[in-house]
Amino acid sequence: MQNRTRVNLGNIVLSLSNAMDLADSSLIRHQQRVAYTTWKMSEVAGFSAQQIEKLFFAALIHDIGAFSLKEKKALMNHEVVNVETHCIRGERVLGNIPWFSRLSDIIRFHHREWQSWEEPIETPLVIESQLIHLADYVERMIDRDKYILHQHEEIKAKIRSLSGTVFHPQAVDGFIRTSEKEEFWLDIVSPRLQYFLLKEGPFGDKKISSSDLYQMSELFRNVIDFRSQFTSTHSSGVATTASILAKKLGFTRAKIELIEVAGNLHDIGKLAIPNRILNKRGKLTGKEMAIMKAHTYHTYSVIKTIDGLDDVAEWAAYHHEKLDGSGYPFRRTAAELSVGARIMMVADIFTALIEDRPYRKGMSAPSIHKMITQFSNRGLLDSDIVGQLFENYDKTSLLVLKEQAAAKKFYNEQFTISADGPD
Repeated sequence: MQNRTRVNLGNIVLSLSNAMDLADSSLIRHQQRVAYTTWKMSEVAGFSAQQIEKLFFAALIHDIGAFSLKEKKALMNHEVVNVETHCIRGERVLGNIPWFSRLSDIIRFHHREWQSWEEPIETPLVIESQLIHLADYVERMIDRDKYILHQHEEIKAKIRSLSGTVFHPQAVDGFIRTSEKEEFWLDIVSPRLQYFLLKEGPFGDKKISSSDLYQMSELFRNVIDFRSQFTSTHSSGVATTASILAKKLGFTRAKIELIEVAGNLHDIGKLAIPNRILNKRGKLTGKEMAIMKAHTYHTYSVIKTIDGLDDVAEWAAYHHEKLDGSGYPFRRTAAELSVGARIMMVADIFTALIEDRPYRKGMSAPSIHKMITQFSNRGLLDSDIVGQLFENYDKTSLLVLKEQAAAKKFYNEQFTISADGPD
């Protein structure tokens, strides 16, 4: 993939990390707070700039293997009996993407207690995992309804009590030295923490290439889709369909790369939607549908904060809009919907119809043709793009099914994830 678009690394990682914590107010900025504490401890420990950056990156996505709101809240409340499950998932989803493989071991062991390690604390993996474990423990102890300087001494005392068992004394000592200033605690709970981490954090002004951007979107595509067996191939299908249509419509290679990124991230807002709604076997109630309609709003708000991805934000977030303005949640009309957005609208509907859902099996080619053509005839979808879809339907569907089969194979081999109950 050619390196055309370059995006600030901190900008995109912080935005996507924040998206993972959207599901509940008790989770907001959890991973960023852990990353801040880890960063400050690693500075006190005298780590190299490269090691600090790696550890900061790992901390920002340390809960990437916790796929449901129910599991995330249980982790936050210290209610999970087997914390290994989300660590193993995180290791697997990261290990599948070459650019992230260097972080997978840290994620795998970020809940391992010091007393369970056989290797010495000087081993990089041990101390790195210990620092994230300690930072995560501290953040989960913070009572969000209580002023931070009315509880910080109690938190420090608790960490001291775990020295030599849960945490290595060296890690505890580093934390105590890090947290001596009230400034440290006020930074953790600051509503401007994301801005501070972006401007002052270890990533600095480091940029990533188009290839790295695609791998980032592929990672989060898996996090989005693997919450359910019924959506485990959806975004890969949308990205593939959108890419094919963009080529047919004469998009440049650079824009095709970006529309693939948009396809991978178009449902990132669903990280804010409970699994009980995503996996419901049957029609959503009015209240449930109102919650579901917010997912594209969240997609837009997350991607829009990433400089250089304005087009991607619109393409990704407008996939439930309609040319007559009857779509949701932005109610955009034809004059406000670019060709990229129109491609995503068709790609999303086509992929949704071709795949199995909790309430029905994937539809046949004639049924898909009939339904999408009806949408086009009613002025809801772009007729030219619909025409391109069906002009080479067999070839398009084969390519989409091939990509989805690869995603399904990885999901089936590596993950066993059941739907949430009420949450």
